[in-house]
Amino acid sequence: MAGEPILVVDDNPVNLKLMRVLLTGEGYEVRTASDAEEALGILERFTPRLIVMDIELPGMDGLELTRRLKADPSMRSTIILGITAYAMKGDDERVLAAGCDGYLAKPVDTRTFPALVAQYLSGRTS
Repeated sequence: MAGEPILVVDDNPVNLKLMRVLLTGEGYEVRTASDAEEALGILERFTPRLIVMDIELPGMDGLELTRRLKADPSMRSTIILGITAYAMKGDDERVLAAGCDGYLAKPVDTRTFPALVAQYLSGRTS
């Protein structure tokens, strides 16, 4: 799946860099945004197959951004993987109810993250 376009949205610059490095190392075309507004601007000119969406963003949170994106017919098939550092019981249901296709708790496991993204892109997730 090398070359697949991916957008990573996270307000933590260290997380953004880590995920960008991991994914570009696998050959993906990666763009990053630090908040929802920046993500919306990028999405005007970039069409990702998958978005890694931090749930806790300043301003509009990742759940609201996901709802808006999934309501747009042109974005409905985009895979959105919700990710949060504040994983609590019930978060997975809340994230999936907002329209995310999957859920991942931080910190990102650098050994398994690229393979997980590849699974979502190939449709091999449960």
